[in-house]
Amino acid sequence: MSLRNLRLTVLFLALACTVGCDQTSKYLARSQLGRFGSVAMPGGFGEFRLAENPGSFLSLGAALPAPLRVACFTLGVGAALLVLGAYLARRTRLEWMPFVALCLVLAGGVSNLIDRVTQQGLVTDFIHLRVGPLQTGVFNVADVMVMIGVALLAWSLWSRRNTPQPSDSI
Repeated sequence: MSLRNLRLTVLFLALACTVGCDQTSKYLARSQLGRFGSVAMPGGFGEFRLAENPGSFLSLGAALPAPLRVACFTLGVGAALLVLGAYLARRTRLEWMPFVALCLVLAGGVSNLIDRVTQQGLVTDFIHLRVGPLQTGVFNVADVMVMIGVALLAWSLWSRRNTPQPSDSI
């Protein structure tokens, strides 16, 4: 298998697994959590509760007018994801860690975009975590994949920056 084919396989597996798991979990959240309101996690570490998010991360932009939200969060994000997907499909010299990181960002973004298109501009969130006084906003599986991808990309860039480079002088 060529390097390009291997990378395309990784890209499509990341997309299929993320979209499949995320869309299945969102379907279950929409169909089951609506009946219960919320379900507490064992040990009080959070809850599952249904939230339809019209904005982006942590509901940023939720108060924007609907046409502007569609332009930014559906059309703009859709275009950016197309560019990222094309970049990942064509770029074979990208190191593995940044490649995998960007695949996860793409996969999570695509799954949330599917929500926006199929759920009238809303993204289904349903996980809320709490540890002592610290708590998260409400999020979903796709958001987790995007955050893991961003963290891996940041770590990759940081470790590359802090790795001694061979000197050009003798």
